Amino acid sequence: MKQIVINTAYITLGQFLKLSDCISTGGQAKFFVVETKIEVNGQAENRRGRKLVPQDIVKVEGFGQFEVISS
Repeated sequence: MKQIVINTAYITLGQFLKLSDCISTGGQAKFFVVETKIEVNGQAENRRGRKLVPQDIVKVEGFGQFEVISS
């Protein structure tokens, strides 16, 4: 499981996808979340504005599993 470090209280799913190198630009997030199976803590998610906090587990089909951690 890859760890993604954030320096704030939360990060949006769209920002997370860019930070984890699943997408190359933030503008791709809108289409990526619709076309790709994403789970947050075992629940399907398709809102790019979903707030992720430390200890959340994110599974992105084709990219793997990630854990959000604080610095």
